[in-house]
Amino acid sequence: MLTNPTIEKLKSLKLTGMLKALEEQMQGPGMSELGFFDRFALLVDRELTERENRRLKTRLKAARLRQPAALEDIDYQHPRGLDKGLMASLASCQWIAAKRNVLITGATGVGKTYVACALAQKALREGQSAVYKRVPRLLHELSVARVDGSYPKIMSGIAKTQVLILDDWGLSPLSAEHNRELLELIEDRHGLKSTIITSQLPVESWHEFMGDPTVADAILDRVVHNAYRINLKGESMRRIYAKKAGGECFPAQ
Repeated sequence: MLTNPTIEKLKSLKLTGMLKALEEQMQGPGMSELGFFDRFALLVDRELTERENRRLKTRLKAARLRQPAALEDIDYQHPRGLDKGLMASLASCQWIAAKRNVLITGATGVGKTYVACALAQKALREGQSAVYKRVPRLLHELSVARVDGSYPKIMSGIAKTQVLILDDWGLSPLSAEHNRELLELIEDRHGLKSTIITSQLPVESWHEFMGDPTVADAILDRVVHNAYRINLKGESMRRIYAKKAGGECFPAQ
């Protein structure tokens, strides 16, 4: 059997999954008892798994999630108004297919960012694209982009992303230019993509925070009415974990 030439051909074709599976079959006892098609099916399955893992790694890198969160790791032991039924429904990612949004509010440290990143991570695992943005930094990037000419490219990239996290909404005052940029961003995604917004401010205070009543009406009309709402309460999860660990800090889950 021309084993070495076959291995070299797999390498040249970059079929790394099939190569690993073939090497395992050559070393594994009992593999000779399987028929040709069974062994070949194992090679193909391994290649598909390897490729999907690489694609997921690429999506995770592009998403730049603030925390390595996962829905399976969310803490439900400490009461904070997190509905398991709603989270199970969101885990199906049907809200993304329906182009709906998720609004997560609550005091600092209760786990807003963690929950948002966990939802985005699940979307990435399901083959969707996602990206994390802190609103203050995003607005600064957009202001710079208007000057250097990259504004259309940045806005186009955000518009195409299937799940956008806007973290720390309402953390700092908005200028008239910031309001217009947020409206343009939301308008590009409305009815086409899904957005997750986290904020320390309750949704009822967002209109006043934005300042411009006309722009506020337009943004909220596009964001709020088709959104799932998660209002987190209770003690800071960071403080709870720090107490347990003797002062060591952990991300809020």
